[in-house]
Amino acid sequence: MSTQAPMEQPYPRPLSGAPVTELPSGLIPARAPLRGHTVELVPQDARLHAADLYAAGHDSGHFHGQSSNLDINPLMGVIEIGHIWFGPQLMRTRAATEALYLMIRHAMDDLGYRRMHWRCNSLNEKSRQAARRLGLRFEGVFYNHMIFKGKNRDTAWYSILDDEWPEVRAIFETWLDDANFNDEGVAQTSLLEMMSQRSPSQRGNQS
Repeated sequence: MSTQAPMEQPYPRPLSGAPVTELPSGLIPARAPLRGHTVELVPQDARLHAADLYAAGHDSGHFHGQSSNLDINPLMGVIEIGHIWFGPQLMRTRAATEALYLMIRHAMDDLGYRRMHWRCNSLNEKSRQAARRLGLRFEGVFYNHMIFKGKNRDTAWYSILDDEWPEVRAIFETWLDDANFNDEGVAQTSLLEMMSQRSPSQRGNQS
């Protein structure tokens, strides 16, 4: 008997051929710091950060993780968040969530991107749940998408669209608020549950 979990269903967004009246900015993310309430992101420099990142993976250090923007298409307003690695001190913390929020917010608000996506091995349930927790909606699977380390990889795709972003941003800000954390720094609400209760897609289906 198979023990594989039931297949996740793509989120039902209406198709749209609506005119794009506000074109993407055509800008790419700058190599500049992004500062939040509990965390600061800085452009990675191996000469400055390699030792700290090595230490973060083994004990401690000043820098505790990394994340990148990939698949950047500024003219189409499309960008990806990925190559995420957090050391033990950063894993499952408020700062880890805020770090990814800052990157998404920078792309969607500061640069005016229309689509933020996330892709991962379809068998990597931890990565898939992380995408859902951050408000990205499942789009489907690209089967036989890659050969990685000699094995087939089916790739699961998730995204946040520009019309969905204001509600996602508001949920992030509510969850990250100081009032949501007790004296030990533990969140009082589930971000995954909050994201799962979002409004249905408001995309138009005009042709």
